Amino acid sequence: MKSKQRKIPLHEEAWRIFRIMAEFVDGFEVLAEKGKAVTVWGSSRVLPTDRWYREAVVVGRLLAEQGYAVITGGGPGIMEAANRGAAEAGGISIGINIELPTEQQMNRYVNTPISCRYFFTRKVMFVKYTRGFIIFPGGFGTLDEFTEAITLVQTRRVPRFPVILVDGTYWKGLVSWMQTVLMNRGYISLEDFSFFRIVSSGEEAVKAIREYHVSLRRRR
Repeated sequence: MKSKQRKIPLHEEAWRIFRIMAEFVDGFEVLAEKGKAVTVWGSSRVLPTDRWYREAVVVGRLLAEQGYAVITGGGPGIMEAANRGAAEAGGISIGINIELPTEQQMNRYVNTPISCRYFFTRKVMFVKYTRGFIIFPGGFGTLDEFTEAITLVQTRRVPRFPVILVDGTYWKGLVSWMQTVLMNRGYISLEDFSFFRIVSSGEEAVKAIREYHVSLRRRR
């Protein structure tokens, strides 16, 4: 038996627009004050005993030591690890959490919390004030965030900030499929592979972010 979808009254739809606007305003006011930042993405299911959790802690610490605020989704796993590294180094540890029925709770290492009701407002806040993306292994959400980032770079909706993938073993299957299917069919070009870079450690990821911004200052 099919369930009936509740028809939302027109006045409720109009008020939803104001809630969306308020969510953007609140988030932008917080993030605009935090200076340069790097967004870190990855699986929420990674445990503290996992190598990539430990590497994400290193990323958060090194970014904070170099003066970057660290932005994550505010949840567990890789997000917690990056926030932990930043917070323990005395840096700005931002969590942009999403309100869901069963998950997720803001991790305890966030010192600048932002709460979102809508996924699309959260996505905008991930990219609006960032100067780079570091992406650890993850599931559907992480894949969505990765492709969103390189699409924004490809279409020049954001500057050509570094998009760094950590763990070549994890990402090589996806990249191979892009080369053998997407590029061979003409859906993407060879140049599009220059929009991201694969590294094998958190330290390499932060080094790539740092090198990009040093070279950017030299060009100015």
